[in-house]
Amino acid sequence: MTAAADLSILKLITQATIVVQFVMALLLVVSLASWTAIFSKGFAIRGARRETLRFESTFWGGADLGALYQAASNPRKKTGALERIFEAGMSEFLKLRGKGDAQAMLDGARRAMRAAYQREMDALESRLAFLASVGSVSPYVGLFGTVWGIMHAFTGLASLEQATLATVAPGIAEALIATAIGLFAAIPAVVAYNRFAHDIDRLANRFETFIEEFSNILQRQH
Repeated sequence: MTAAADLSILKLITQATIVVQFVMALLLVVSLASWTAIFSKGFAIRGARRETLRFESTFWGGADLGALYQAASNPRKKTGALERIFEAGMSEFLKLRGKGDAQAMLDGARRAMRAAYQREMDALESRLAFLASVGSVSPYVGLFGTVWGIMHAFTGLASLEQATLATVAPGIAEALIATAIGLFAAIPAVVAYNRFAHDIDRLANRFETFIEEFSNILQRQH
């Protein structure tokens, strides 16, 4: 058997200790879950951005508020996050119309929009904590596997009279694979988390700006 065959990735994994194999399997499962979260969250944020642009274009294009509200409150129509915030504020404004002073109506609409805004932000930020955890913990889990594997490799050398590179290399190589898998799981999670957090912050700013501008419109409507 050649040295290249002895140090092949698959053979090193199969010959690793149970603890190191468990660490590798755990990291692979976490990596798979991380990639699933990355794709699903990426599609969700892209869809939210697209729906926000569409509704902003319609709203600021001079559309009638009543018609927009009827469309937004239609349960059979798919609505975006910003449209649901608008629907919550407009619904509360119409409920309070004629039942109180102008400030009470405006405050009620603003509270309804803030509550809807928080629900939308909670939905957008879901699974971000998981990506952050994967990015921060995976390298240390991989490092634990590496330390354990190296410790096991050097413990096995105690029974040998003469240690050579050929006897040490396989044990160290199989241990380092755990660190590599940990980095493979962590790096995409960190990059995706930073990107998604930035995109969500931009959407949050647009939502908050709309709430303030729509509140001014409602104030003039009374």
